[in-house]
Amino acid sequence: MTYFEGFVAPVPEANKDAYLKHARDFVPIGREFGIRRHLEAWENDVPEGKVTDFRKAVDAKPDEKIVFSFFEYPSKAERDAANEKFMSDPRMEDFAANMPFDGKRMVMGGFEAIVEEGSGGGRYTDGFVVPVPENKRDAYRALAAKMAKVFRQHGASRVIEAFGSDVPKGKVTDFYRAVKAEDGEGVVFSFIEWPDKQIRDEAWKAIMADESLNPEGEMPFNGQRMFWGGFEKILDTDQEIGIQVQSPVTA
Repeated sequence: MTYFEGFVAPVPEANKDAYLKHARDFVPIGREFGIRRHLEAWENDVPEGKVTDFRKAVDAKPDEKIVFSFFEYPSKAERDAANEKFMSDPRMEDFAANMPFDGKRMVMGGFEAIVEEGSGGGRYTDGFVVPVPENKRDAYRALAAKMAKVFRQHGASRVIEAFGSDVPKGKVTDFYRAVKAEDGEGVVFSFIEWPDKQIRDEAWKAIMADESLNPEGEMPFNGQRMFWGGFEKILDTDQEIGIQVQSPVTA
């Protein structure tokens, strides 16, 4: 089953180019260690929430933007094997020492896909973080699977819902704190990929206006503590977005 290492990071706006270079330089090592896909997306439409939001999740400062990113693996076993290599490779010390953002406030965790619709593509991504009671996991998956088909019908390239299976508690920030998780709740890391922002905006307008999609009964998660936002892709190894490709040398 597809597995994701999900990240949310606060990055100074002035360091955007440095951040992209840092991520780009990491791509060859990531591929070497087994990352199937590496995506980085920069804040574009991230609303402020009353209870939770992306900025609160990482205690973002006024001059910082949010980056939503993930590594994709074929399975948790391959993700775990890659992490072992990361921990033992001396090259990672340089990457950790030269991060152009405050890594102590970054949140990260491992998530197992429970809904997968479509294939990756496009230039725009909606990201979501959701608190879901463990005993409502199946109900959440059923609802998410239904909505994934709706998003696809409205132009989404891909919809992923992934349930936390290895989400660490941090000293400063973490995914649990980000959604103010209560006892018995897990965390879902989710994203929707769109061809572009215009298609995304038109899709959401149509979906929100469709009364047939209004929820019936109790929702299997706490909507007041979930948060979401829109992000522009700055690096996507599947599409070579943000990747500098050198032309082959010819004689």
